[in-house]
Amino acid sequence: MTRISVNALAPPAADVDGLRPVDLRKDLRTLADLIELVFADSMDSAGRSAIREMRYLSHMGCGLKLVSRMNDLALGISLGFVYIKDGRLVGNVSVYPAGYPKAMGETWILANVAVHPDYQRLGIAHSLVGATLEMIRKRGGARVILQVNGDNVAAQRLYERHGFIYERAWRIWGRSGFVRSPVSRDSSPGVHPLRRSERAAALTLAQEARPNKLGGLGWLKPVQRKDFFTPRWKQLLQFVSLNGMERYVIPDEDGRGILALCLLESGMSFSNIKGWLFTAPQVEPGRLAATMLNHVTRLYDRSTLHFEHPQDDEVVNDIFKRHRFKVKRELWHMRLEL
Repeated sequence: MTRISVNALAPPAADVDGLRPVDLRKDLRTLADLIELVFADSMDSAGRSAIREMRYLSHMGCGLKLVSRMNDLALGISLGFVYIKDGRLVGNVSVYPAGYPKAMGETWILANVAVHPDYQRLGIAHSLVGATLEMIRKRGGARVILQVNGDNVAAQRLYERHGFIYERAWRIWGRSGFVRSPVSRDSSPGVHPLRRSERAAALTLAQEARPNKLGGLGWLKPVQRKDFFTPRWKQLLQFVSLNGMERYVIPDEDGRGILALCLLESGMSFSNIKGWLFTAPQVEPGRLAATMLNHVTRLYDRSTLHFEHPQDDEVVNDIFKRHRFKVKRELWHMRLEL
């Protein structure tokens, strides 16, 4: 990551102190510097990619307004607020539509709450979050969601003061394609791709293991019927675009239920394969998880794998550890019902 100077964040022209909406043409490059500075220690590859995209977009001049309507990153930043102090841009908050199903109500993401280190503990973050929540209420939003590092107690207390509640703590497990797991290279017994006749049972397992009130499948992935009943035309579209979701299951003995389920999402824009693993808690979840991970790591033994998994599932988390996955991040998911 390119290091920047703390003193390099002054905007190109003096600005009136206080809170105001983001002006993309004026603020985008300075915002990229601020976000990179504040989140330098926790920023992952996706975050660094977003910073590069912000700097690229900042050169578009008059065309930026049109691009912002089609670019999710620019749209989210443009809907947010900045805080000016001593003529400098020292605070930011972004807000994005979450894209949840309409039946769940309009859901928004609160992100990039950043305050320059020299101006922290002055109530700036509180003002930024408060203004954003008021804007979302006026737009008729149903809820706001966010994720925060597990060790960022100050940020957690800020969100608590605004009424956010904790959904669930999550771990992001990662394993490089250069790592060899201590597993059999033979096919894992009982594991096979999800069949059409098993889709309803797989959906039932997902709903029981990951209820939406506890965050669903993971970040920005509520449990939805469409994830298990994908139309053929959409499957074809995913195949053509080199994006897709693989689904593997372990059925019960009579074939009527599903004991374990693994979703694997890949695409040209991903540098890794994203996975979600579910097990029926009443039937040896450790054995089921080990069998499923044996299968997955055998199939994708040259790929980088990332799994998002609840922190409170100690049994399955121990299986990830045995398969040489490492914890990349620990996060709390929080939400506010409006």
